[in-house]
Amino acid sequence: MIKILPVILCGGSGSRLWPLSRTNMPKQFLTIENELTLFQESVERTLKISNSDFNSEMPIILGNEEHRFLINEQLGCFKNNTFQILLEPSSRNTAPAITFAALQAQERNLSDSVLIVTPSDHKISDVDQFLNVISNAIHLAHQEHIVVLGVHPRSAETGYGYIKKLEIKGHFNEFDVIQFTEKPEKLVAQSYLESGNFFWNSGIFVVKANVWLRAIEKFSPDIFNATVLAFQEKSQDGVFIRPDKKLFNLVPNNSIDYAVMEKCFGSEFSVKLIELNAGWSDLGTWGSVFNISKKNEDQNVLSGDVIANSTSNSLIHSTSRLVATVGINNLVVIETPDAVLILNRDRDQDIKTIVNQLDQLNREEKVSHRKVNRPWGFYDTIDMGVRFKVKRIQVNPGASLSLQKHNKRAEHWVVIRGTAKIVNDDKVLMLSENQSTYIPLGAKHRLSNPGTIPLEIIEVQSGSYLEEDDIERFDDHYGRE
Repeated sequence: MIKILPVILCGGSGSRLWPLSRTNMPKQFLTIENELTLFQESVERTLKISNSDFNSEMPIILGNEEHRFLINEQLGCFKNNTFQILLEPSSRNTAPAITFAALQAQERNLSDSVLIVTPSDHKISDVDQFLNVISNAIHLAHQEHIVVLGVHPRSAETGYGYIKKLEIKGHFNEFDVIQFTEKPEKLVAQSYLESGNFFWNSGIFVVKANVWLRAIEKFSPDIFNATVLAFQEKSQDGVFIRPDKKLFNLVPNNSIDYAVMEKCFGSEFSVKLIELNAGWSDLGTWGSVFNISKKNEDQNVLSGDVIANSTSNSLIHSTSRLVATVGINNLVVIETPDAVLILNRDRDQDIKTIVNQLDQLNREEKVSHRKVNRPWGFYDTIDMGVRFKVKRIQVNPGASLSLQKHNKRAEHWVVIRGTAKIVNDDKVLMLSENQSTYIPLGAKHRLSNPGTIPLEIIEVQSGSYLEEDDIERFDDHYGRE
């Protein structure tokens, strides 16, 4: 019986599908076409891996500390399943991430298990075919090969890694790999496309945990040693497992391709490629979203409240209001409550220039949406001006915000729906619909929902400084500082 342990990577930064994706809401946590997010689809696929030859463990989820509550919330749809969530305090790329997961497998006495390492921000349309390919890859990895899934290239993309294979196909439809090239120049990519011997690197790897640890120790001992040190000082909080923050921040930043795969050739580590012909897309651009989406008779992809007249070959997405177009062609129009993107489909790779500008200008639109999810619910900033800000706040049943105070602002709260329990210095209040209270500047306060339905309030802030960092927390159920 082959032990298998899926590892789902969901630590992406969230810039290539801006303005829908943001730093705090990267694309893997968005819904693209279906009701499930890309992350949830990835989990669902791995849970379907079954075979009489396999003994499957529950997937390990590896993500960013900043997304921990988002990850846990989205895992809630998989009832009666317990996941371990490994949290990186900072992004160190895929090589340290896989090493972290392999060390966790080793600690669970699963060092001989086959890791199925898959990004969570890709789209795979033919799940049955994916499962067939993964089954072959598992059998190969059990024989101590390192297996990568490759995608037959459809164009000379410069944003993908390329894998060169030999012609002879083995028993499990595998090919020997003789070259890895990470993100080549356009002319080189075109020559790879024309040769027919190169595949795109899908980012999906299948390898035994102990084989990976031996390979990373041999080829990148600096990554291996630093990750081991951080792992040895890890802490656990329920389902969350964290390496030591200071030690993990010292781990070198490198990808699996540079750290290991490119160095395997001529060594004792055998690398095999299996073609993933399952409708794969990494959804790295709005153009790729357009390509995989269902189109109407005018070859448009429309989502939300959209009226499109004399419009063709365009992707139009409305989040919060009516979007109307007349006489356009080959455009991407993405509307969100705080930002609108209008982009020529032929220039979709250039969105990074906008994101870079937002970063240089320190614009909040790069980091967060107007509506911000929190472990207790969400808030939506519906208006702001000089010395005031208005928020709609929703608190889930049984949830509570931290006990906190603000040094530069006061707050007025009006209950719109539900029941609010409010601590305001030494007073405890119970408010229902249409009742209100005032939180003076400097008062220790807490908002809780003791009811069985969501609590909604309108909060009006006033003061000299209204940013989110004006919070001094005294007690927090979610471990935030």
